[in-house]
Amino acid sequence: MAKQKESDHYQALVDMGSNGIRFSISNLSPQTARLMPTIYQDRSGISLYDAQYQAGKKVPISQTIIHQVLKALLRFKRICEDYHVPPGNVHIVATEATRNAINSTAFRQQIEEATAWKVGLLAKEDEGRIGAMGVASSFGSIKGLVMDLGGGSIQMTWMISEKGHVQTSPKGAVSFPYGAAAMMRRLDEAGTEGHEPLRKEMSTNFENALEDLEVPENLRKKADEEGGWTLYLSGGGFRGWGYILMSMHSINPYPIPIINGFRVPRSCFLPNVKEYADPETKFRISSRRASQVPAVTFLIKALAESIPSIAYIHFAQGGIREGLLFSSLPADIQSQHPLVTATAVYALHSSSSFYQLLKASIPPHKSSSSKDPPAALTSPHFIHSTVQLLYAHASYPKDISAAAALRSTTTGILGNAHGLSHTDRALLALVMCERWGGELSPTDEQFLSNMQELVGRQASWWAKYIGRAAGGIATLFPAGVMREHEESELCVAATWTTVQKKEAVQAISFDIRNGIPDVDGAVGDWRHEMEKVGKKKNWIGGREGWGIKVITTGVR
Repeated sequence: MAKQKESDHYQALVDMGSNGIRFSISNLSPQTARLMPTIYQDRSGISLYDAQYQAGKKVPISQTIIHQVLKALLRFKRICEDYHVPPGNVHIVATEATRNAINSTAFRQQIEEATAWKVGLLAKEDEGRIGAMGVASSFGSIKGLVMDLGGGSIQMTWMISEKGHVQTSPKGAVSFPYGAAAMMRRLDEAGTEGHEPLRKEMSTNFENALEDLEVPENLRKKADEEGGWTLYLSGGGFRGWGYILMSMHSINPYPIPIINGFRVPRSCFLPNVKEYADPETKFRISSRRASQVPAVTFLIKALAESIPSIAYIHFAQGGIREGLLFSSLPADIQSQHPLVTATAVYALHSSSSFYQLLKASIPPHKSSSSKDPPAALTSPHFIHSTVQLLYAHASYPKDISAAAALRSTTTGILGNAHGLSHTDRALLALVMCERWGGELSPTDEQFLSNMQELVGRQASWWAKYIGRAAGGIATLFPAGVMREHEESELCVAATWTTVQKKEAVQAISFDIRNGIPDVDGAVGDWRHEMEKVGKKKNWIGGREGWGIKVITTGVR
C-alpha cells in the first residue's frame, strides 16, 4: 500500500456567508485533528447580503458581484492545487444570503460552471446545528445557551458538550432575522421612533425561544445554582463586540489577544456606547464591523432584557467552517481534550510516569480549606498537558526559556491551538514559566503580572508551586526518560499539615523518598526549590500577598 501523504488529510472549505466569503485549508491528520489546524485562510469582503438591497428594495445579486465571487473562487482553486488538496476534499457551503437570493439557482449554477465545484446550500435548521458544532469545537466542554450571529440572521439553541458527546435542542436552533447587517438595515428603515417596537419584538422572540427550545431541567438547575445562564457566542458581529470588551478590560493591556475562550461576566457584557466612541481603532475591528456596532449594541440590549439571568459570556471562534470540520471527525477524536492534543506532540518517553509524580506533588483537595488549588490546575487534562510540555523549550537559551514558556500559549507554540479557554492558556503559561525557573527580563515582567491578575493571586501561587514541582521532575530526568525500575524507587507525596509558630499555620508537607543513587544531588535541589516557593518573599504580592508555607521531608 502506498504511503499516505499529509496532504491527503487536507480539507478545503469555502464558507459563503452574508457578510463575507471565507476560504480555508485545514489539516485533519489524526494526531492533531481535534485542533483542526488551519494551514491557509483568507477572506473576501464581498457582502452577499448588502448586494441584494438597493434603496431598501430586494434585488437579484448583480452580474458584477457574481464576477467578483467567481474571481475569488478561481484564485482559491489555484491555491488548493498548489497545496495538493485532493479534489474530493474541496467543499463550498452557502448560508442565508445565497439561500434567499432572488437569483440563487442561477448564481450557484454559474459557480459550478466556472469552478466545477457544486455549492452546498445549508438549510436554516442545518445552519444553526452546524454553527453550534463549531462552538462545541471551541471548548473542552460546554453547558449553556449558544448563539451564532451572522450577517442576515441569528441562531439560538442550548448545548451540553462533554468528551465528544454533544447534545442540543431536539428542535435544532431557532433562527431570527436579526443578523448584524440585517439589523443595520432594519434600524435605518424604522427610524428613531421605530426602535422601541423593534426592541420589544426582539425581546419577546428571544424570551419565547428559551421556552420553545425545551431546555433540559439539569441545565436550568445549573443556571439557578450558578446565578444565571452561561452564554456562548459566535459569529463575526459578536466576536467584534468581544474585541471591544477586551480593549476595555480592567487588565490593560489584556494579555491574551485571542477571542476564542475570552470570558466576561454580565456586568462587563452590557454596552455603554460612550466608552467606545471610536471602535474602528480597536484591535481586530474592521471598518465594516465598526459600522455594525450600533446594531450589535441594540441586539445585546434586547437579549439582556429577554434573558436577565445571564451570569457569564464566553466568546467562540467556531462557526460554520469549524462546525463542518468538527462534525466530520470520529467520535474518539471529538472526545479528546484540546489542551492534551495540543501538547501531545511535545511529549517524551516517560510522560505517563511523570504524570503520576506531578499528581502526587499536589496535596489532595481538603473540603474545609479555602487554600485548595483551583480545579482547573488539578484536572487530569491539565496535569497531562503540563508533563507533555515539560521539555518543549529545552533547546532555548537560558536567557529566554522562561519567557518563551510564558508566551507559549499566546504567541508561541500553542498560540494556534483551537479550543483552549483563556484560563487554561494563562495557567499553563504560568506553570511552564516557573518550570524553567521563572526568571524574566523587564520586557516580560508586565506580561507576567497581567497573566497573574487574570487568574488571581491564589491560582497564580499554585501555578508557581506546580511549576516548581514540574521543574524538579525535569531536572531529575533531563532526557525525559525514567527507567522502568525507578518508578518504585522515587516516591513523592504532598499532604496538608500544620506548623506551630506564634500561632498554627497551615502548610504543605512535600515528602520525597528517593532510592535512585544517581539523582541524590538533584533531589536535594528539588527539595530546596519547593521550600523556597513557600517563603513569604516569594508569595504572589510579596509578604502581604498570597501563598502557603512548604516544608520538605523524606530520606535524603
